Amino acid sequence: MLPAIALNHALQNLFMQTPLFPGQAFGAADPSAAKATRKTGRNVEAVIPELEWIELAQALPPHLRLGTSSWNYPGWDGLVWDGEYAETNLSRYGLTAYGKHPLLRTVSIDRSFYRPLNVAQFAEYAAQVNRDFRFVVKAPSLITDALVRDESGRGMRTNSHFLNAEEAVQMFVEPALEGLGHKLGALVFQISPLPGAWLAHMPRLIDRLHLLLKAIPDLKNSAPDGVVAVEVRDPQWLCPQFVEALRATGATYCMGLHAKMPRITEQLPILRALWPGPLVCRWNLNPLHGAYGYEDAQALYSPYDKIMDPDPETRAELVRVITGTANAGQNVFVTLSNKAEGCAPLSVIELARAIRQKDISL
Repeated sequence: MLPAIALNHALQNLFMQTPLFPGQAFGAADPSAAKATRKTGRNVEAVIPELEWIELAQALPPHLRLGTSSWNYPGWDGLVWDGEYAETNLSRYGLTAYGKHPLLRTVSIDRSFYRPLNVAQFAEYAAQVNRDFRFVVKAPSLITDALVRDESGRGMRTNSHFLNAEEAVQMFVEPALEGLGHKLGALVFQISPLPGAWLAHMPRLIDRLHLLLKAIPDLKNSAPDGVVAVEVRDPQWLCPQFVEALRATGATYCMGLHAKMPRITEQLPILRALWPGPLVCRWNLNPLHGAYGYEDAQALYSPYDKIMDPDPETRAELVRVITGTANAGQNVFVTLSNKAEGCAPLSVIELARAIRQKDISL
C-alpha cells in the first residue's frame, strides 16, 4: 500500500491542478511563461501523477521500493517534472519533485562514486524527501576501484586505497549513516572491473573484502532498513568464499544487471545461498546488448524520454526475484538506469505493471 501521506499528496495535486478554463491544457495555465522561468528557477515542479501510477503504487508491498539512478535528466519532463529544466537545476533542486512521484520511493546516489560526500551533503538530500523514502548510495571509487584512472577511464596505476576498511568506514559509511539516518536503504560497494592479472588472486581479494565488511558498524540502530551490499563487475567473484564473506558479516549481494555480468538466472545461486535476506538490485545496462558500453548507450538513448531498447526478458526474470523476495516480507531496493532500456522512469512503470500482474496471477 502507498503511505497515506504520499497518497493524499498525490490526490491533492490531482484535484488542485484541474483546468479552470475551457481549452486550457491540464496543469499548464501558461506553458510558455512557466517553462521560461522554470529552466533557471530553484522550484522544480513535480508532474501531476497519472491515476495508473497511483494505483500501481498502492498495489505494491510497502517494503518494495523502485527508483532510478540519479535524477538530473531534463528528458523526464512529463514523467517526473512538470516543465523543462536545466540539468544543473535538476541536480540541485529536483530531488523533492522526484520524491513526490508515487512510484519512485528510492534513488541511487551515484555522485558519491566519483567523489566522497560529507555528512552535510547527505543530510541535505535526506531533508528533501519524505520519511518513507530510502536511499541507495554508491561507495567512492577511491575504495572500490583497484586502479586510479584518468578522465577517460583508463587505468594509470594501482590504487593504494582499494578495499581499505578504515577509510571505507570513515570516508563513506559514517557520513552516509549520520547524514541520511533512517532514510538510508543500501550502502553499495560496486567493485569495478579488476585488472586481468588480479583475477588469479581472488581468494586474497575476498579476504580483504571480508575485513572491510567486518569493520562496518551495525546500521540497524540508526537505519532499521539499512543494508550493506556488494556489487561486482567480474563473474570470478561469484564463488563460495565470496558468499561466506557476505554471510559472515551480515552483508548481501547487489544483483548487477550489466553486460559484463551473467544473466539473472546465473546470479541467483548467490542470493539463494544468502536467503533469507533483502534484495538490492541495480539495472545498469541492457545485458542483452553487450556491444553497448556506457558511452554508446548514452549516445543512443539520450535525452532518455522514451524506451528505446525494451528488454521484456530481463524484466520478467527480475519480476520473479522481486515478487519472491517481497512476498516473503523482505525489503527490496531496485534502481534502474536510463541505460537499461532508454528511460528509467518508464522502465519503473513497466516493472511495476509486471509486478502487479504477477501478483494477480499468483
